[in-house]
Amino acid sequence: MSISANGTSGHGGPFTPDDDGLYFVPLGGSGEIGMNLNLYGHRGKWLMVDLGISFADDTMPGLDVIMPDPTFIAEQRENLVGIVLTHAHEDHLGAVQYLWPMLDCPVYATPFTASVLRAKLYERQLAHRVPIVEVPLGGSVEAGPFRVEYVTVTHSIPEPNALAIRTAAGTVLHTGDWKLDPDPRVGPVTDDARLRAIGDEGVLAMLCDSTNALVPGRSGSEAEVRKTLTDLIGRYPNRVAVTCFATNVARLESIAAAAAAHGRNVALVGRSLWRINEAARANGYLHDTPPFLTEHEVNFLPRDKVVLICTGSQGEPRSALARIAGNDHPQVSLEPGDTVIFSSREIPGNERAIGRVQNLLASRGVTVVTADHAPVHVSGHPAQDELVSMYQWVRPRIAVPVHGEQRHQLEHARLARDCQVSETVVPTNGDVIRLAPGPAEVVTQVRAGRWALDGKKLVPLDNGLMRSRHRMVNNGAAVATLVMNGKGELVTAPQIAVMGLLDETIEHNALLDVVDAVREAVAALPRAARLDDAPVREAARIAVRRTLNASHGKKPLTEVHLVRI
Repeated sequence: MSISANGTSGHGGPFTPDDDGLYFVPLGGSGEIGMNLNLYGHRGKWLMVDLGISFADDTMPGLDVIMPDPTFIAEQRENLVGIVLTHAHEDHLGAVQYLWPMLDCPVYATPFTASVLRAKLYERQLAHRVPIVEVPLGGSVEAGPFRVEYVTVTHSIPEPNALAIRTAAGTVLHTGDWKLDPDPRVGPVTDDARLRAIGDEGVLAMLCDSTNALVPGRSGSEAEVRKTLTDLIGRYPNRVAVTCFATNVARLESIAAAAAAHGRNVALVGRSLWRINEAARANGYLHDTPPFLTEHEVNFLPRDKVVLICTGSQGEPRSALARIAGNDHPQVSLEPGDTVIFSSREIPGNERAIGRVQNLLASRGVTVVTADHAPVHVSGHPAQDELVSMYQWVRPRIAVPVHGEQRHQLEHARLARDCQVSETVVPTNGDVIRLAPGPAEVVTQVRAGRWALDGKKLVPLDNGLMRSRHRMVNNGAAVATLVMNGKGELVTAPQIAVMGLLDETIEHNALLDVVDAVREAVAALPRAARLDDAPVREAARIAVRRTLNASHGKKPLTEVHLVRI
């Protein structure tokens, strides 16, 4: 097969892996943290690993959820043999509920991950449509020319898995998210014996988590966090609230154990926490933890006998903690002398939102405790010493750092070379990387981008809609309505509405200036032009923008409505 530079095969169609080679194509999660979508291609078929989301920031007005553009693989869905999910974090499975109808293939997951996914699909009326194949821990599946073995690792959620993907062209180890925790509290430790055995068999390439590649040492253990939380909850009087990632079941158990050590009851505050609690208990986790109280039930208990676990560790505006901090929660309140522990890390981009919540809490006399004050959180991703251990066990020929920004990937590649890995390739989304045969290299690029959930619709982030929204946010918007007769004359004064730029109640004269400018611009047109809608609309649009630019230094997004009578 020949490959051209525009990402198409020598046959003139979209790129397909229709030879005996093995290809890796990231459409999300390379050069960024989040939105993972990875493709492996072999003998004309594709296998997808993970399908995740990320969350919008202040640069994306009106949006909450963003995800990879799946167009490249959706156009070849007849060759997609399945989606294999490594674990249940949003950045690895959160897009299934939105994008699966475009892909229409089986989804493979271990039981806890399947439970979390089913709850999401139920909300989208897809629960009975998506074929979910549950795979036992340590199990394997065959999908087309791929045989996939699940290998147990540790992370910050139950049932994280590395994947040994075997093909006729070689074996790839896709690590997913992982760390080495000697005492994770929930679930088994990383199966290093199995990883060593896979390494002994021979591994062509390892696609490995780069999130903490810049961090020396090790990531730390959940057992250490449990000791710290036990100490802190015993130290602070009154009501204590702890916020953490809802999916961190080990942290929920740690908070419950720490509370019990001081005779406190624990309540969950936030819908996502209840969903994870249900999935965890349905799959045998939290079996030694008493049932959690509801946010209503805690109001019948003394404040010094309660620990609240709240959603909102990332400052999400409608989360439980944000509403509590703003004194806007219908059931739960915090008072001066109460304490909030942030048992989580800041995801890059969320610093301002978290800071707002923490400032609101502090202004109300609530003590705020973060990882800057005490070791109340450990990462779920491998630091440098853990990465070295993984390379010593697996010994791949090729290292492909994924799941990280470029600075993380480049440092990861350097570390891999120090571990005597002979080849490294640092991918970006859209790269087509041939892993075998021959040396690993990027052979072409395919379409990769971002989509967003905008209300109830999926929209590309690079289309005109989002550009217009940015212009509205930065410059405001204006609408001019003109009513003209058959002679090309204005029947009445133009009606002008300006949004997000001036206050019409106190800047009435500025608005009249815009009306006058539009009237004069239309009157200045030749009679033939005034009988043509297009030049009238353009003259009015320019007049609005010029006048407001002169008075306010802004050029609003402007629409002109023209009515002929």
